[in-house]
Order: sequence, then structure tokens, then C-alpha cells
Amino acid sequence: MRALIAAGALFWAQAGLAQTTTPPPAAPLPLAVLQALRQAQLPEQALGVWLQPVDGGPPRLAWQAEKPFNPASLMKLVTGLAALEQLGPAWTWQTPVWLTGRLQPDSGRLTGDLVIKGVGDPKLVRERLWLLMQRLRQLGLREIEGDIVFDGSAFAPWPAAPADFDGEPWRPGNAAPEALLLNHKAQVYRFRPDPVRGQAWIVGDLPLPPLQSSVPLANGPCGDWRGALRLQWQEGLPLRFAGAYPAACGELSWPLADPEPASYNARLLKALWQEAGGSLKGQVRPGLAPAEPASLWFASPPLAEVLRDINKNSANVAAEMLLLSLATDRPATQEAAREQLRRWLAGKLGEEDFLLENGSGLSRQSRLKPQQLGRLLREAWASPLMPEFVASLPLAGLDGTLARGGAARFGAAYGRAHLKTGSLRDVSALAGYVHADSGRRYVLVALLQHPRAGAGRAALDALLQWAVQDGTAPTP
Repeated sequence: MRALIAAGALFWAQAGLAQTTTPPPAAPLPLAVLQALRQAQLPEQALGVWLQPVDGGPPRLAWQAEKPFNPASLMKLVTGLAALEQLGPAWTWQTPVWLTGRLQPDSGRLTGDLVIKGVGDPKLVRERLWLLMQRLRQLGLREIEGDIVFDGSAFAPWPAAPADFDGEPWRPGNAAPEALLLNHKAQVYRFRPDPVRGQAWIVGDLPLPPLQSSVPLANGPCGDWRGALRLQWQEGLPLRFAGAYPAACGELSWPLADPEPASYNARLLKALWQEAGGSLKGQVRPGLAPAEPASLWFASPPLAEVLRDINKNSANVAAEMLLLSLATDRPATQEAAREQLRRWLAGKLGEEDFLLENGSGLSRQSRLKPQQLGRLLREAWASPLMPEFVASLPLAGLDGTLARGGAARFGAAYGRAHLKTGSLRDVSALAGYVHADSGRRYVLVALLQHPRAGAGRAALDALLQWAVQDGTAPTP
């Protein structure tokens, strides 16, 4: 953290001295954007914009494009493109598994341990862990007389706690990245109203013991149903709901981080192995993997597929695990991975006038300029990896973080813009590619940073509409 603070001081000192590019004359913001900003009580100075044809030429709009902004989750664009270039779109995480001792083919009894070593695969979720258990069964394994051992030594301990960023440790996106992160150490709870009994049943998506079977039903509109449940979440204690569930909500689900993360891997591995029909005489514990060759390797989906999940759903933990996977040394540290990403980005931009704290954008310190992100997006468009990169971005009105609102919200931009979104308490952002009415494609970057940034979504939507119209809508 001291190194980051020092780097930040250097960044701010340099930011006002040297520019590697001469900023174009500031064009006025489109009228619809100005009106939306004023309605949201946001100053024009809170917004930075870069709109440029993907094939180059002068920008159609450059507004405060040389001003540093917090990129929020637009940071995932940097991490994702770096990973595609350095690892390749077909690259996979290969998780090694050992069956130590002797496996008796007739009985399926293993006289030793089952060992799983994490390598940073961010897709070891419920469904894929089920596949791993089936692979073990296909080897003939039925009974483990020893232990199930899990090794997470490939990554150094994460320097931040889940509550450090926003004080909400129950959010799965705040989980710490680990070399062996199973199901993001979370569970999805589904609430099923039962009007006859006057309660809502709580059903988890994992074969773990239920923490609470039901909550009372409440009358009235659905509204803030999560607030009405009055979640009681404290690390190390069982999760509880002290409120009631509105019957008008129907059946809804709530993904929550497990309040006992230290024991989560052990509890889940044991439960999944038993669910698969296996038996275990020993315990499930952390440990180190053996030095000999693995008995099997469990491959993740290809990087291009993982990146779609990261960008479309803005998966913070997966983005940090991807960044750590780029580090060359083991155990991988956040500092080493961040430095490698910083060098890569500096090489792309030909400058170091930026500040990176992590790979997900879950940061208060990171700073990038709209024109820097615009240049990076143009680099990506000209790259052989462009199809995989663009396909990873949410499609306006159709999927990912841009699904909400559909055609009613996005109008002419519906289905015609691939854009990464970014959102923090004081940041709202969009960046990606727009297919305009003329048939031309543009790089669009919009960064809004202000305590009221959340009220500025309409301004970003108006900017997107203006870009789809090739910037021909009225300006003041």
C-alpha cells in the first residue's frame, strides 16, 4: 500500500506537467447530455468523454479527455486485454489432482489422500465442481481412507479483507481471490413463499446444512425485500434473517458470501463428495500437494469464455484471479501482478501517466483518462484478438450488466453497442464500441465521477444515443 501511495503522489505530480498527446479543442457536449446532467444536478466537469472512429482520425468528441478519472470496472478492459495478449484466448487453467497411496480397482478404495491444488481457476463453481467429482468417480474412486487435502499456496494471501472496500462483506463480489476459490465462497438462497403456512422457505443451491429453514411472510408491496429480511451477517457466525419476506415478491433469490470463509472449502468439498456417492474416513484439510506428477488435470473453460463472464457480469473476484494468474512468480502477489499489468499498459500507451490499484476496478485510487482508454480500445480493435475481446462485452439492452431496460431504455442503440459498464458509489461509466447509423463504428468512453454519479445514468444513455446517430444530434 505504501508503494501505491508513493506511486499516486508521483502520478499527480506528473499529471499536470507532461502530456504525451495534444488534446483536441474541446467541443461542446450534446444538448441531450447537458440537459440530463442538469436534471441530475451534476456539473459538466464531472464528465469525461472520448468518441473516435475505430479506424482513427480526429475524435468526434473529446470532453475533458485528458482528465484522470476513477475507471471503476472499466479497469477490467485493461486486465482482460492484457490476459488475451499474454495467455491467448484458448488458454485454460489446469487444476492438478493427486490420488496418493493405492487405489484398489475392485472396491474403489483409496488407501491414501485425495489432493487438489488450486492454480487460480475462477470457474470452480458448483456445476464444474460436480464435473470434477464425476471425473473422480470415473477413475473408480469410491472410498477415501485418508484425507481430502486442498492446496492454495499458488497465491499469496490477499492484503484486503472483504469488508474493507465498502463495509459489505456479505457481497460475493467482495470475496478475496484465492488459488483454490470454490464457488466464490458463496451460496444462492432462494425464497419460496408458502401462503398457507405464512412463511417463505429458504433453499440454498449447495448441499450444505441449512442455516435457517424459513422466515415469516409479510403483507404489502415487494419493494426493498432484501432490506425487509434484515440480514444478520457476521464473520464466524451462522447467517440469519431476522425480518420477514414480502409475499408479493413471489420467488426470488439472493447470492450471499458465506460468513465462515475459513471453513468453506472443507465443508463444500466434503458435501460434494458425499453427494456424488463417495465416502470419506478422514478429514478435509489444507495442506501441500506432492511433488510427483498429478493423477489427473481438470481444465477450466478457455480464457475467452471466462472473460465473457468477467466483463458481461463484472465479476470482481474472477478479474483479480485473472490478474494474479499473469504474475510469473509463485506464490503470486497482488503487488507483482499489478506491476506486470502496469508495465504492459505503459507499453501500450507509451506513457505512465495513470494509476492502477488492482485488476477489477474495485478501487478508490485507480486513475485513467478517457483518451487513454479510447486508445487502448482502438488497439484492441486492430488486434487479431478483437473478436474475442468485443464478444466479452455486454450488448446494449440484451445481456450482462446492460440487459436491464431493453429496447425501451436503449432505443436506437439496442443491440448495436458492446460496452463495459462501471459503477461505484461516486462513479458511473461506459466504454466500448458503437455501431452508428452511418455504418461506421466508434470507440466510446464516458466516465462520470461525482458524489451523485448514480443519478447520471440518463446522461450516459443520452451520450450513447448521440454516438449512434454519428454525433449529428443538436449541440448547444
